[in-house]
Amino acid sequence: MHAYPTLFSPIALGPRTARNRIWMTAHATEFSTDGTFADASADYYAARARGGVGVITMEAMAVHPTTQPRRGVIHAYDEAVVDSYRKVADAVRPHGTLLLAQLWHRGRQTDGIISRLPTWAPSALPDTVYREIPHEMTHREIDELVEHYARSARYAIDGGVDGIEVHGLAHGYLLGQFLSPATNHRVDEYGGSFENRIRIVRRIVEQVRQVVPQDRILGVRLNSDDGTLPGGLTNADWVRIAEVIDRDGIDYISTSQGTYLDRMQIYGTSTARPAGYELADTAAITRAVSVPVMAVGRITTPEMAEDVLVSGKAQFVGMARQLIADPMWPEKAQRGEPDSIRPCIGSNWCVASFARGPLSCIHNPKVGREKEFDGDDTRTRVRRTVAVVGGGPAGLRAVLTAHELGHVVTLFEQDSTLGGQVRWITAAEPYREWSGVTDWLATQLAEAGVKIELGHRVTAEELAGRFEAAVIATGSTPLRHGWTARRPDLWGGGSLPGTDQWNVYTPEEVLSGRAELPHRILIVDDTGDRQAFITAEYLLARRHPVHIVSQYPQLGHAFADAHDLPFAFGRLRRAGATFTPHVEVAAIDGDTVTLTDVFTSETSTLTDVDAVVLVLGNAADDQLARDLEGSGIDVHLVGDAHAPRRIFNAIWEGENAARRL
Repeated sequence: MHAYPTLFSPIALGPRTARNRIWMTAHATEFSTDGTFADASADYYAARARGGVGVITMEAMAVHPTTQPRRGVIHAYDEAVVDSYRKVADAVRPHGTLLLAQLWHRGRQTDGIISRLPTWAPSALPDTVYREIPHEMTHREIDELVEHYARSARYAIDGGVDGIEVHGLAHGYLLGQFLSPATNHRVDEYGGSFENRIRIVRRIVEQVRQVVPQDRILGVRLNSDDGTLPGGLTNADWVRIAEVIDRDGIDYISTSQGTYLDRMQIYGTSTARPAGYELADTAAITRAVSVPVMAVGRITTPEMAEDVLVSGKAQFVGMARQLIADPMWPEKAQRGEPDSIRPCIGSNWCVASFARGPLSCIHNPKVGREKEFDGDDTRTRVRRTVAVVGGGPAGLRAVLTAHELGHVVTLFEQDSTLGGQVRWITAAEPYREWSGVTDWLATQLAEAGVKIELGHRVTAEELAGRFEAAVIATGSTPLRHGWTARRPDLWGGGSLPGTDQWNVYTPEEVLSGRAELPHRILIVDDTGDRQAFITAEYLLARRHPVHIVSQYPQLGHAFADAHDLPFAFGRLRRAGATFTPHVEVAAIDGDTVTLTDVFTSETSTLTDVDAVVLVLGNAADDQLARDLEGSGIDVHLVGDAHAPRRIFNAIWEGENAARRL
């Protein structure tokens, strides 16, 4: 008997049968370099199939040249894609997983920078993110789009996939733009009434149905609610749309939510949306249709997934980020080992990563490199005695991987607990889930019986002669000299006047609870990243008035790619925080702070400042690595001790250091 019997029961999906109810939903990977699936794509999807997932919908693929938001998008409309479909299908098929192609057009929610073409939309209304005025589609272009959906479906079927998912209705994309009165202002047969607005969707479903053989699957992805879009489609509207599409001969409905006006409704982070936030709206669609429905919305645990199914809210549970974090989620759940699942912490590093390059995960370093890493696991190694110094993300990852590869490892941590700087990040309530990175690693080490020495500040003399190799993950310490990145000439000299006062702190001192803080707090942010926001959230929760100043015109710009910046701002503003951009601190004198405008050099003062928190970045704590030079020990410097950066870099370097031993 399975621990989660409904989750692991088979179910008919049109003419095929899914081996279980776990569905990996479509998400960008950016592995492609030429509009076709790369070898890394096949390896990536095969790893999730091997982990036991029942159904995979591959990444959204462009059905027309006018929808090219990034270089890494698959060109479903180009016949060159057919052979690469076969490559992925051949990699997935042996594991018994159904493989679907998702066909999509973004409409106004993109720009023409990559395609060098105008974007298409039902009406010439710009998107709130891209702000490019689109071309209002003509009747001929609507016909062309319908034909391209059918053509793209045919190429996918020729490539050996199990079915087609028509996308573009959900997330405010092109077909959703036709459906919504907020974005469809047409006065022809494709605008106005409900029957007119849904016409293009029904035409596409009909044409794709004719291309898809009877032994293959046809589904549609749609919203269950548009979220905050003024005049957008409500849950009742989407229920009506689902009922019509259900009668048009599809095999399933995949649900989601939101538009680009509210992207946290699409992929809510742990800081913006609770687990299961879409389920009530999904259940309304499930009750209204005859075909299986797939639910999403931060479903991360087997217990939650089983409950969704048993309660009848849906027939499938969909997840993307959780299966990015741990492709073995299904197998671990089926074995009754939910605690061994590497948790998705909802940081949206995956979303932020493909804004600049291929998909990656904040704490699964194998993403996109499955064959490279799994092949590396099989090479013959010499068993070595290894010291890992530092129990933050880099050190914990290095210890676990080194242990798994057969080395004899001892972890030294000077504090009484593991976790490093993640401990103080998670002192702010919205970031509590981020502890999942280090808590999971610490749990794995405890279960493996790895030797851990807490409260031990190890020296180079202790390591010499006792260990053959050392991974130095000693982290970093916050800067408090007061100078911004605009003044590199002053970083090597003295400090900004006033930074030595008793009421000047670093984020670590605040978040660790060591500082006895007075009332009104000024936060000086020179990183543009989360540290200032995390510190502000912590202080506001304790009823401190908070004012944030920064040299940057846009505070928080460094984490904007994760798309939760508007929510972080909203929480701070609702709690009473105030902001002053494009200024830097010139001096701190008692409770008065002098500011300088970085554009005009004009000065101003803030009075009644009870305390100042300096968020300037960190300095690498690499002294132990320097002390070990010439010792004969094989030294690997990782994470913040190498250069202060992000959790992702720390995990990545810890993993790779262990593999180089």
